[in-house]
Amino acid sequence: MAVVFLEAIGLPAPAALALLVGGGAAANGALNPWLAAAGALGAMMTADTLMFLMGRYTGWWLLGMLCRLSLNPESCILRSADSFYRRGRTLLLFAKFVPGINTMAPPLAGSMNMRLGQFLRLDLVGATLYVGSWFGAGFLFSGALEAITRGYHTFGKIAGWVVLAAIAAYVGFHLWTWRKARGQKPVPVVRPDEAAGALSAESAIIYDVRSHGYYDAKAMRIQGSRRLEPNALHQPNALQQEGDDVPADKQVYLYCTCIRDTTSSMVARSLLEKGVRCAVIEGGLRAWKKAGLPLEPVPHGEVVLLPVFES
Repeated sequence: MAVVFLEAIGLPAPAALALLVGGGAAANGALNPWLAAAGALGAMMTADTLMFLMGRYTGWWLLGMLCRLSLNPESCILRSADSFYRRGRTLLLFAKFVPGINTMAPPLAGSMNMRLGQFLRLDLVGATLYVGSWFGAGFLFSGALEAITRGYHTFGKIAGWVVLAAIAAYVGFHLWTWRKARGQKPVPVVRPDEAAGALSAESAIIYDVRSHGYYDAKAMRIQGSRRLEPNALHQPNALQQEGDDVPADKQVYLYCTCIRDTTSSMVARSLLEKGVRCAVIEGGLRAWKKAGLPLEPVPHGEVVLLPVFES
């Protein structure tokens, strides 16, 4: 139950494997099959309901946090919010079987104003399919799993090692990406106060390169900054904002909200290759806020709100 709950809230816990082994343990008499399956289903529904409510009341903040926790942020479901809006009701029935989407679907449903009753009905069907499929497979093929299901105590040990292995893999992945980033050519970095001084002297331009864009109606950005979509750098006019080219005689500063300024560094390397003088604001928007430097609301016309389900 604990493993199922942890995966449902976005942690790298192998719920499918835990259910499979649990089904085998139940077939061998180490667990009560009905209580075990009901417990797993209850844990999943509890976690999903919690994520739904957090998505409803925190909106983009939770979605952004989950994207940063994702092993592959670039494939995050947030990049397909419109697609989820079109298929959300059906997607909830099968979301549990799709890594990444399984965690993102409940908070997206909450953020998009899906009715709680409708969500609970759809999620119950989807969770039942998921738990029933893996737990049932373990139960039916318990003979093949007998070597690793010799009692509840043994199962608990195995599940614990599996969880530790998953956490180790998760940490290892981020260590690998960190080492890969260190192997790349470093980009110039400046402190927030340095960038603020250059901006006030009108000798620089600051670009907001947050990969998720502006989906929050209350979004804030650095005062005087402009939007640069990081996924559109291959386009000829990617450096144009409202028809104005980036002045060649000015320094360009970039900021984001990623861990280790990942997006800003990626964009900076691309711009440096094109001959643009640029640097990354160390710590991004958080460091700017911490320094007490001026912010401004994102202009209403630049905010792209998440679609909502009709009540």
